[in-house]
Amino acid sequence: MEGQKQIRFKTKEDDLKGVYSNLTQILHTKEEFILDFFLAAPPEGILISRVIMSPGHIKRLIKALQENISKYETKFGKIEEAKTLEIPEGGMGFKVEK
Repeated sequence: MEGQKQIRFKTKEDDLKGVYSNLTQILHTKEEFILDFFLAAPPEGILISRVIMSPGHIKRLIKALQENISKYETKFGKIEEAKTLEIPEGGMGFKVEK
């Protein structure tokens, strides 16, 4: 598009590896949404990442996610919603030494 400037983004190599999250908490104020991503691995969890976005940007993110879920389901089939995190009886099958 005429008059548009291109933005080049830099990325640290470690960030390209990505991180896994199986639990998300969303908080908001009038000015921002806060998305906390956790790895819940009993007996405790750890905050993996916190992303803070404006309400306008979060709305664009939701739209982009909806569009991509639709494309995914068209190609691969319906995604079943994940169940609430459940901890198996007797723990996770390993013991942590202190």
